[in-house]
Amino acid sequence: MTRDVYEYAVIRVVPSVERGELVNAGVIVYCQPRGYLCARVELDETRLLSLCATVDLAGVRHALMAYEVACGDDAGPMRKESLGSRFRWLTAPRSTVVQTGPVHAGLTADPAAELDHLMERLVRTART
Repeated sequence: MTRDVYEYAVIRVVPSVERGELVNAGVIVYCQPRGYLCARVELDETRLLSLCATVDLAGVRHALMAYEVACGDDAGPMRKESLGSRFRWLTAPRSTVVQTGPVHAGLTADPAAELDHLMERLVRTART
């Protein structure tokens, strides 16, 4: 079984940048050798509202959806960019409500399965 290098970052929602509190809302995975780029999001709105009752949920949902769209075949203007360029653009540091954490790397034989695993470990496990 051949394993290839992949990179990933957690997509997080920081409703008040000054406070630094955040909710992990998704993961983006890029595996250059396999031509794989995918983002998946699942927002725990109850948890987010507990951090900031006035957060713009519609705006957050829209921003999160943009990550998934930018990774797909229907990526609008970004479809002309390589998958690596898209990943770098999506994971560039930002001080906005929706942002990514640091980029990490690993080895995988199945990037899609890795995305499922990361979602379970880093996004869903925080739910009670």
